[in-house]
Amino acid sequence: MPPETTPPHATDRLDDDDYPAYTMGRAAEMIGATPGFLRAIGEARLITPLRSEGGHRRYSRYQLRVAARARELVDGGAPVEAACRIVILEDQLEEALRLNEELRRPTPGRGGS
Repeated sequence: MPPETTPPHATDRLDDDDYPAYTMGRAAEMIGATPGFLRAIGEARLITPLRSEGGHRRYSRYQLRVAARARELVDGGAPVEAACRIVILEDQLEEALRLNEELRRPTPGRGGS
């Protein structure tokens, strides 16, 4: 007999950075921007919000952090397109540095100590 599993509660998803929990209005309010700003960074393909069954945009906490970084750049004078490109490049650099560090770590059997 398989072990009994409990279905996840909706509140369990609140800790999930990728769960699209926020409406456009709430997301804009949380990052101090306008819904138009969120649409603009969506059009620039910085973030792609999920859509509810009714077609409304929904944002995750991760997407809000990315949007907030873009907003900081725009507030500093960068055009939206440039801010989006900067955020993408920063993310790529962070990932490349992480991979580089991972590859530099000695591993058993590769002459590492």
